[in-house]
Amino acid sequence: MTRVFNFSAGPAALPEPVLRQAAEEMLDWHGSGMSVMEMSHRGKEFISIATEAEAALRRLLAVPANYKVLFMQGGAIAENAIVPMNLLRGKAGIDFVDTGEWSKKSIKEAKKYARVNVAASGEAGGYTAIPPRAEWKLDPDAAYVHICSNETIGGVQYHFTPDVGAVPLVADMSSDILSRPVDVAKYGLIYAGAQKNIGPAGLTIVIVRDDLLGSPHPALPSAFDYKTVADNESMYNTPPTYAIYIAGLVFQWLEQQGGLAAMERHNRAKAALLYDYLETTSFYKAPVAKDCRSWMNVPFKLADEAKDAAFLKGAEAAGMVQLKGHRSVGGMRASIYNAMPLDGVRALVAYMKDFEAKNG
Repeated sequence: MTRVFNFSAGPAALPEPVLRQAAEEMLDWHGSGMSVMEMSHRGKEFISIATEAEAALRRLLAVPANYKVLFMQGGAIAENAIVPMNLLRGKAGIDFVDTGEWSKKSIKEAKKYARVNVAASGEAGGYTAIPPRAEWKLDPDAAYVHICSNETIGGVQYHFTPDVGAVPLVADMSSDILSRPVDVAKYGLIYAGAQKNIGPAGLTIVIVRDDLLGSPHPALPSAFDYKTVADNESMYNTPPTYAIYIAGLVFQWLEQQGGLAAMERHNRAKAALLYDYLETTSFYKAPVAKDCRSWMNVPFKLADEAKDAAFLKGAEAAGMVQLKGHRSVGGMRASIYNAMPLDGVRALVAYMKDFEAKNG
Protein backbone atom coordinates (compact mmCIF):
# COMPACT_ATOMS: atom_id res chain seq x y z
CA MET A 1 0.00 0.00 0.00
CA THR A 2 1.26 3.45 -0.96
CA ARG A 3 -0.01 6.49 0.92
CA VAL A 4 0.22 9.85 -0.84
CA PHE A 5 0.90 13.19 0.81
CA ASN A 6 -2.62 14.61 0.81
CA PHE A 7 -2.69 18.43 0.83
CA SER A 8 -6.50 18.62 0.62
CA ALA A 9 -8.16 21.57 2.35
CA GLY A 10 -10.94 19.28 3.54
CA PRO A 11 -11.97 16.62 4.03
CA ALA A 12 -8.34 16.42 4.94
CA ALA A 13 -5.75 13.83 5.85
CA LEU A 14 -6.17 11.97 9.13
CA PRO A 15 -3.32 10.64 11.30
CA GLU A 16 -2.33 7.22 10.00
CA PRO A 17 -2.34 5.63 13.50
CA VAL A 18 -5.97 6.73 13.87
CA LEU A 19 -6.95 5.13 10.57
CA ARG A 20 -5.17 1.90 11.51
CA GLN A 21 -6.89 1.71 14.89
CA ALA A 22 -10.28 2.41 13.31
CA ALA A 23 -9.62 -0.36 10.77
CA GLU A 24 -8.71 -2.81 13.52
CA GLU A 25 -11.87 -1.95 15.45
CA MET A 26 -14.19 -1.80 12.46
CA LEU A 27 -15.99 -5.13 13.03
CA ASP A 28 -15.62 -5.46 16.77
CA TRP A 29 -15.16 -2.46 19.07
CA HIS A 30 -13.47 -3.56 22.32
CA GLY A 31 -15.07 -7.00 22.36
CA SER A 32 -18.61 -5.68 21.93
CA GLY A 33 -19.15 -7.74 18.78
CA MET A 34 -20.31 -4.57 17.02
CA SER A 35 -18.90 -1.87 14.82
CA VAL A 36 -19.23 1.63 16.21
CA MET A 37 -21.38 2.30 13.14
CA GLU A 38 -23.93 -0.20 14.44
CA MET A 39 -24.16 0.93 18.05
CA SER A 40 -27.13 2.62 19.64
CA HIS A 41 -26.16 6.15 20.50
CA ARG A 42 -27.83 5.58 23.85
CA GLY A 43 -26.07 2.29 24.61
CA LYS A 44 -23.34 2.11 27.23
CA GLU A 45 -20.68 1.39 24.58
CA PHE A 46 -21.25 4.56 22.58
CA ILE A 47 -21.92 6.69 25.65
CA SER A 48 -18.42 5.76 26.85
CA ILE A 49 -16.95 6.76 23.47
CA ALA A 50 -18.72 10.13 23.47
CA THR A 51 -17.90 10.83 27.11
CA GLU A 52 -14.18 10.19 26.61
CA ALA A 53 -14.15 12.21 23.37
CA GLU A 54 -15.57 15.23 25.17
CA ALA A 55 -13.22 14.78 28.13
CA ALA A 56 -10.19 14.59 25.82
CA LEU A 57 -11.24 17.69 23.92
CA ARG A 58 -11.71 19.55 27.19
CA ARG A 59 -8.23 18.51 28.30
CA LEU A 60 -6.62 19.55 25.02
CA LEU A 61 -8.18 23.00 24.96
CA ALA A 62 -8.36 23.44 28.75
CA VAL A 63 -12.06 24.24 28.34
CA PRO A 64 -13.33 26.04 31.47
CA ALA A 65 -16.08 24.37 33.49
CA ASN A 66 -18.59 27.11 32.60
CA TYR A 67 -18.52 26.14 28.91
CA LYS A 68 -20.53 23.42 27.21
CA VAL A 69 -18.99 21.20 24.54
CA LEU A 70 -21.56 20.17 21.94
CA PHE A 71 -21.31 17.55 19.20
CA MET A 72 -23.60 18.75 16.40
CA GLN A 73 -24.23 18.40 12.69
CA GLY A 74 -24.43 20.69 9.68
CA GLY A 75 -20.89 22.02 9.54
CA ALA A 76 -19.79 25.65 9.77
CA ILE A 77 -22.22 26.53 6.98
CA ALA A 78 -25.17 25.59 9.18
CA GLU A 79 -23.62 27.38 12.17
CA ASN A 80 -23.78 30.58 10.13
CA ALA A 81 -27.53 30.45 10.82
CA ILE A 82 -27.53 28.51 14.09
CA VAL A 83 -25.19 30.95 15.89
CA PRO A 84 -27.26 34.11 15.30
CA MET A 85 -30.52 32.30 16.02
CA ASN A 86 -29.08 31.27 19.39
CA LEU A 87 -27.05 34.32 20.34
CA LEU A 88 -29.07 37.37 19.29
CA ARG A 89 -31.09 37.03 22.50
CA GLY A 90 -33.03 40.24 22.03
CA LYS A 91 -30.24 42.20 20.35
CA ALA A 92 -30.68 43.59 16.85
CA GLY A 93 -27.17 43.62 15.42
CA ILE A 94 -23.99 41.58 14.95
CA ASP A 95 -20.46 42.81 14.24
CA PHE A 96 -18.38 40.97 11.65
CA VAL A 97 -14.76 41.25 10.61
CA ASP A 98 -14.57 40.29 6.94
CA THR A 99 -11.31 38.52 6.12
CA GLY A 100 -12.30 36.38 3.13
CA GLU A 101 -14.65 33.89 1.55
CA TRP A 102 -15.77 32.18 4.75
CA SER A 103 -16.38 35.48 6.51
CA LYS A 104 -18.51 36.57 3.55
CA LYS A 105 -20.61 33.41 3.78
CA SER A 106 -21.18 34.03 7.49
CA ILE A 107 -22.16 37.65 6.83
CA LYS A 108 -24.57 36.74 4.04
CA GLU A 109 -26.39 34.19 6.20
CA ALA A 110 -26.56 36.40 9.28
CA LYS A 111 -28.29 39.14 7.30
CA LYS A 112 -31.39 36.93 7.28
CA TYR A 113 -31.70 37.28 11.05
CA ALA A 114 -30.04 40.50 12.15
CA ARG A 115 -28.64 43.87 11.24
CA VAL A 116 -25.05 43.23 10.21
CA ASN A 117 -22.25 45.71 10.82
CA VAL A 118 -19.05 44.93 8.95
CA ALA A 119 -16.70 46.43 11.50
CA ALA A 120 -13.64 45.94 9.32
CA SER A 121 -12.82 44.30 5.99
CA GLY A 122 -9.76 43.09 4.15
CA GLU A 123 -11.53 43.25 0.78
CA ALA A 124 -9.76 46.39 -0.47
CA GLY A 125 -6.41 44.62 -0.08
CA GLY A 126 -7.60 41.46 -1.80
CA TYR A 127 -8.03 39.66 1.53
CA THR A 128 -4.29 39.31 2.03
CA ALA A 129 -4.19 40.69 5.59
CA ILE A 130 -6.17 40.96 8.82
CA PRO A 131 -7.51 44.51 9.29
CA PRO A 132 -5.63 46.13 12.20
CA ARG A 133 -7.63 45.91 15.43
CA ALA A 134 -7.35 49.68 15.94
CA GLU A 135 -9.37 50.23 12.76
CA TRP A 136 -12.36 48.10 13.72
CA LYS A 137 -15.63 50.06 14.08
CA LEU A 138 -17.43 47.97 16.67
CA ASP A 139 -20.96 48.48 17.97
CA PRO A 140 -20.94 48.28 21.79
CA ASP A 141 -24.56 47.06 21.67
CA ALA A 142 -23.89 44.19 19.24
CA ALA A 143 -25.01 40.71 20.24
CA TYR A 144 -21.52 39.44 19.45
CA VAL A 145 -18.44 40.00 17.30
CA HIS A 146 -17.75 37.29 14.72
CA ILE A 147 -14.37 36.39 13.23
CA CYS A 148 -13.04 33.54 11.12
CA SER A 149 -9.76 32.63 12.80
CA ASN A 150 -8.29 31.08 9.65
CA GLU A 151 -9.52 31.63 6.11
CA THR A 152 -9.03 28.27 4.41
CA ILE A 153 -9.23 29.68 0.88
CA GLY A 154 -7.18 32.85 1.22
CA GLY A 155 -4.68 31.58 3.78
CA VAL A 156 -5.12 34.49 6.20
CA GLN A 157 -4.94 33.63 9.92
CA TYR A 158 -5.28 35.54 13.19
CA HIS A 159 -2.11 35.31 15.25
CA PHE A 160 -3.74 37.21 18.09
CA THR A 161 -7.03 37.08 19.95
CA PRO A 162 -8.84 40.39 19.46
CA ASP A 163 -10.07 42.23 22.52
CA VAL A 164 -13.69 43.22 21.90
CA GLY A 165 -14.58 44.30 25.40
CA ALA A 166 -17.74 43.00 27.07
CA VAL A 167 -19.34 41.86 23.80
CA PRO A 168 -18.96 38.09 23.28
CA LEU A 169 -16.36 37.06 20.70
CA VAL A 170 -17.48 34.27 18.34
CA ALA A 171 -14.99 32.44 16.13
CA ASP A 172 -15.30 30.04 13.24
CA MET A 173 -12.19 27.91 13.91
CA SER A 174 -12.99 25.18 11.40
CA SER A 175 -9.55 25.12 9.80
CA ASP A 176 -7.18 25.84 12.70
CA ILE A 177 -8.81 24.42 15.81
CA LEU A 178 -6.42 22.14 17.75
CA SER A 179 -3.42 23.41 15.77
CA ARG A 180 -2.20 25.45 18.76
CA PRO A 181 -3.31 26.36 22.29
CA VAL A 182 -6.32 28.68 22.54
CA ASP A 183 -7.56 30.64 25.55
CA VAL A 184 -11.18 29.53 25.35
CA ALA A 185 -12.16 31.95 28.12
CA LYS A 186 -11.59 34.87 25.72
CA TYR A 187 -14.42 33.63 23.50
CA GLY A 188 -18.15 33.44 24.03
CA LEU A 189 -18.46 30.70 21.43
CA ILE A 190 -16.16 28.68 19.18
CA TYR A 191 -17.43 26.47 16.38
CA ALA A 192 -15.67 24.23 13.90
CA GLY A 193 -16.48 21.74 11.19
CA ALA A 194 -14.52 18.57 11.90
CA GLN A 195 -13.18 17.69 8.47
CA LYS A 196 -9.86 19.53 8.65
CA ASN A 197 -8.16 19.00 12.02
CA ILE A 198 -10.63 16.86 13.98
CA GLY A 199 -12.03 13.98 11.95
CA PRO A 200 -14.34 13.06 9.07
CA ALA A 201 -17.01 15.32 7.64
CA GLY A 202 -20.37 15.23 9.38
CA LEU A 203 -19.45 16.43 12.86
CA THR A 204 -19.49 20.02 14.11
CA ILE A 205 -17.92 21.07 17.40
CA VAL A 206 -19.48 23.94 19.37
CA ILE A 207 -17.94 25.28 22.59
CA VAL A 208 -20.27 27.82 24.19
CA ARG A 209 -20.26 29.74 27.46
CA ASP A 210 -23.11 28.88 29.83
CA ASP A 211 -24.53 32.40 30.09
CA LEU A 212 -25.15 32.48 26.33
CA LEU A 213 -27.58 29.55 26.44
CA GLY A 214 -31.33 30.07 26.26
CA SER A 215 -33.76 32.62 24.74
CA PRO A 216 -33.15 31.62 21.10
CA HIS A 217 -34.96 32.87 18.02
CA PRO A 218 -38.51 31.43 18.11
CA ALA A 219 -38.08 29.83 14.68
CA LEU A 220 -34.92 27.95 15.67
CA PRO A 221 -35.36 24.17 15.26
CA SER A 222 -35.08 22.36 18.59
CA ALA A 223 -32.23 20.20 17.32
CA PHE A 224 -30.13 23.36 16.87
CA ASP A 225 -31.01 25.03 20.17
CA TYR A 226 -27.72 25.02 22.09
CA LYS A 227 -29.48 24.76 25.45
CA THR A 228 -31.54 21.80 24.29
CA VAL A 229 -28.46 20.09 22.88
CA ALA A 230 -26.50 20.81 26.07
CA ASP A 231 -29.31 19.63 28.37
CA ASN A 232 -29.41 16.36 26.41
CA GLU A 233 -25.60 15.94 26.34
CA SER A 234 -25.57 16.13 22.52
CA MET A 235 -28.04 13.23 22.35
CA TYR A 236 -31.28 15.15 21.66
CA ASN A 237 -31.27 13.49 18.25
CA THR A 238 -28.96 10.79 16.88
CA PRO A 239 -25.52 12.39 16.67
CA PRO A 240 -22.91 11.57 13.99
CA THR A 241 -21.69 8.60 16.00
CA TYR A 242 -18.85 7.33 13.83
CA ALA A 243 -17.47 10.82 13.29
CA ILE A 244 -17.46 11.35 17.07
CA TYR A 245 -15.61 8.05 17.51
CA ILE A 246 -12.91 9.04 14.98
CA ALA A 247 -12.67 12.50 16.55
CA GLY A 248 -12.09 10.84 19.91
CA LEU A 249 -9.23 8.81 18.43
CA VAL A 250 -7.74 11.99 16.96
CA PHE A 251 -7.96 13.69 20.36
CA GLN A 252 -6.12 10.74 21.92
CA TRP A 253 -3.49 10.91 19.19
CA LEU A 254 -2.99 14.63 19.85
CA GLU A 255 -2.46 13.95 23.53
CA GLN A 256 0.08 11.28 22.65
CA GLN A 257 1.98 13.83 20.54
CA GLY A 258 2.31 16.10 23.56
CA GLY A 259 -0.86 18.17 23.26
CA LEU A 260 -1.43 21.49 21.55
CA ALA A 261 1.84 23.13 22.58
CA ALA A 262 3.66 20.34 20.76
CA MET A 263 1.34 20.67 17.77
CA GLU A 264 2.07 24.40 17.63
CA ARG A 265 5.79 23.70 17.37
CA HIS A 266 5.12 21.05 14.71
CA ASN A 267 2.89 23.37 12.69
CA ARG A 268 5.21 26.36 13.00
CA ALA A 269 8.09 24.25 11.66
CA LYS A 270 6.10 23.01 8.66
CA ALA A 271 4.82 26.45 7.74
CA ALA A 272 8.25 28.05 8.15
CA LEU A 273 9.83 25.48 5.86
CA LEU A 274 7.41 26.30 3.04
CA TYR A 275 7.19 30.06 3.54
CA ASP A 276 10.96 30.40 3.91
CA TYR A 277 11.43 28.77 0.53
CA LEU A 278 8.76 30.96 -1.07
CA GLU A 279 10.70 34.01 0.13
CA THR A 280 13.78 32.92 -1.84
CA THR A 281 12.23 32.64 -5.30
CA SER A 282 10.43 34.77 -7.86
CA PHE A 283 9.20 31.66 -9.67
CA TYR A 284 6.44 31.34 -7.05
CA LYS A 285 4.48 34.08 -5.30
CA ALA A 286 3.00 34.03 -1.78
CA PRO A 287 0.27 36.72 -1.63
CA VAL A 288 -0.51 36.91 2.10
CA ALA A 289 1.07 39.52 4.40
CA LYS A 290 3.80 37.93 6.51
CA ASP A 291 2.18 38.66 9.87
CA CYS A 292 -1.11 37.05 8.77
CA ARG A 293 0.12 33.95 6.98
CA SER A 294 -1.74 30.78 7.86
CA TRP A 295 0.08 27.80 9.33
CA MET A 296 -2.70 25.57 8.00
CA ASN A 297 -3.37 26.69 4.42
CA VAL A 298 -0.54 28.07 2.29
CA PRO A 299 -1.69 29.61 -1.01
CA PHE A 300 0.90 30.33 -3.67
CA LYS A 301 0.99 31.00 -7.37
CA LEU A 302 3.41 30.31 -10.17
CA ALA A 303 4.61 33.53 -11.74
CA ASP A 304 3.71 31.94 -15.09
CA GLU A 305 0.25 30.49 -14.58
CA ALA A 306 0.48 28.68 -17.91
CA LYS A 307 2.66 26.17 -16.06
CA ASP A 308 -0.01 25.36 -13.44
CA ALA A 309 -1.28 22.20 -15.11
CA ALA A 310 2.22 20.80 -15.55
CA PHE A 311 3.04 21.60 -11.92
CA LEU A 312 -0.02 19.74 -10.64
CA LYS A 313 0.55 16.77 -12.94
CA GLY A 314 4.14 16.44 -11.81
CA ALA A 315 3.20 16.77 -8.15
CA GLU A 316 0.63 13.99 -8.45
CA ALA A 317 3.17 11.76 -10.17
CA ALA A 318 5.47 12.39 -7.21
CA GLY A 319 2.79 11.34 -4.72
CA MET A 320 1.46 14.78 -3.72
CA VAL A 321 -2.23 15.41 -4.35
CA GLN A 322 -4.92 18.09 -3.89
CA LEU A 323 -2.58 21.05 -4.41
CA LYS A 324 -4.86 22.96 -6.78
CA GLY A 325 -6.02 26.27 -5.32
CA HIS A 326 -9.67 27.05 -4.71
CA ARG A 327 -11.53 27.93 -7.88
CA SER A 328 -12.26 31.45 -6.58
CA VAL A 329 -8.58 32.40 -6.31
CA GLY A 330 -6.73 29.94 -8.53
CA GLY A 331 -3.09 29.02 -8.15
CA MET A 332 -1.98 26.43 -5.62
CA ARG A 333 -2.78 25.73 -2.00
CA ALA A 334 -0.97 23.41 0.36
CA SER A 335 -3.10 22.53 3.38
CA ILE A 336 -0.76 21.32 6.09
CA TYR A 337 -3.01 20.46 9.01
CA ASN A 338 -1.91 18.55 12.10
CA ALA A 339 -1.86 15.18 10.33
CA MET A 340 0.53 16.36 7.60
CA PRO A 341 4.03 15.19 8.60
CA LEU A 342 7.08 17.39 8.22
CA ASP A 343 8.31 14.93 5.58
CA GLY A 344 5.32 15.86 3.43
CA VAL A 345 6.29 19.53 3.41
CA ARG A 346 9.92 18.62 2.78
CA ALA A 347 8.82 16.57 -0.22
CA LEU A 348 6.72 19.45 -1.53
CA VAL A 349 9.55 21.98 -1.21
CA ALA A 350 11.98 19.59 -2.90
CA TYR A 351 9.51 19.11 -5.77
CA MET A 352 8.95 22.87 -6.08
CA LYS A 353 12.69 23.46 -6.30
CA ASP A 354 13.08 20.74 -8.92
CA PHE A 355 10.13 22.06 -10.95
CA GLU A 356 11.61 25.56 -10.88
CA ALA A 357 15.04 24.27 -11.95
CA LYS A 358 13.49 22.51 -14.93
CA ASN A 359 10.99 25.20 -15.92
CA GLY A 360 12.41 28.49 -14.67
